Amino acid sequence: MSTRDVPAQIGDLPPIGRPANSAMLEAGITTLTQVAARSRRELLAMHGVGPRAIRILEAALTARGLAFADTPSAT
Repeated sequence: MSTRDVPAQIGDLPPIGRPANSAMLEAGITTLTQVAARSRRELLAMHGVGPRAIRILEAALTARGLAFADTPSAT
């Protein structure tokens, strides 16, 4: 799949760039809830997902009261 064919935004994901969007689509991730089920390391292992995309996703997750799977819960 060419990044040219990837939409600029997918589902409720924030704009993270076409390469990262392409990686998310290939992994079947189209929502922030699905992102929250993954760890940062797992997402960073996807070709096209870098630290910038992780920062953007983390901010969007926090705004929704969600977090990455590897984020320690505040107890």
